[in-house]
Amino acid sequence: MESKATASLTIPGTEARPGNEARDDLGTDGPAARTVAPDGDVLLLVPGGSPAARAAGYARDDELTCVMEITDVAPVAMPHRIRGRARVAGWLTPVPCGEWTRAAAALLAERHPVGELLALDHAMRPPGPGGPAAGIGPAGRAAWTLLRLEVGEAYVDDLWGADTVEPDDFATATPDPLVRHEADLLQHLHAAHGEQVRGLCALLGDRSAMACTRGPATPVALDRFGLRVRFTDEADRPFDARFDFPEPVRGVSELRRAMHALFDAATG
Repeated sequence: MESKATASLTIPGTEARPGNEARDDLGTDGPAARTVAPDGDVLLLVPGGSPAARAAGYARDDELTCVMEITDVAPVAMPHRIRGRARVAGWLTPVPCGEWTRAAAALLAERHPVGELLALDHAMRPPGPGGPAAGIGPAGRAAWTLLRLEVGEAYVDDLWGADTVEPDDFATATPDPLVRHEADLLQHLHAAHGEQVRGLCALLGDRSAMACTRGPATPVALDRFGLRVRFTDEADRPFDARFDFPEPVRGVSELRRAMHALFDAATG
């Protein structure tokens, strides 16, 4: 949820019709930022003129069903680049203006410290009595709206398998400590340590000779438990190999030591 994967929102009844595509007036069709609140609800920052913002504003106290679809794409170019998809379904409501709004905006700004989000918690206003919180745009226009998605069900299909996620498990899950840095770290490994990444093929046992001589070796995914690398088999088909760290890492400094241990094991 905290990753840089792209997300889109679908609200029954607001889908685009042929020749009349529903796109908001800032040119996006998904939340600009998202995060999970302590209670397990998903906080979404959307353009004030987007279909989601308008539908949530009109619904007020009525239940507005919504589905958020997330697509995770590997940050390094390779064939079959999509690493996973997720679906989170529930009920969408505006975040009312007040103390909780400022806390929610501060949480988003903390976890997405870029651009307008840096000052989002200092620029919230209601467009009308009891209306959703919104950032002030040009000429007083509501540029951003905060929405809350109460999770009813979730489903994940990724490199590790496919499964449903219960709302309670979703609420208690914590982001991987490397999630904010993963894209940059994978790109760095690919650009600056390509030969060392390829050298990990020595740890593949019976597949080592084949993997070390065919095709590229591309870093696919990185988390606190280890590194996943994509190699090529004897039929020129890609396959992934997982290299586990001796123990889970808690941050970038521990990651450096874990990566050095992997590289040393491959050359030793």
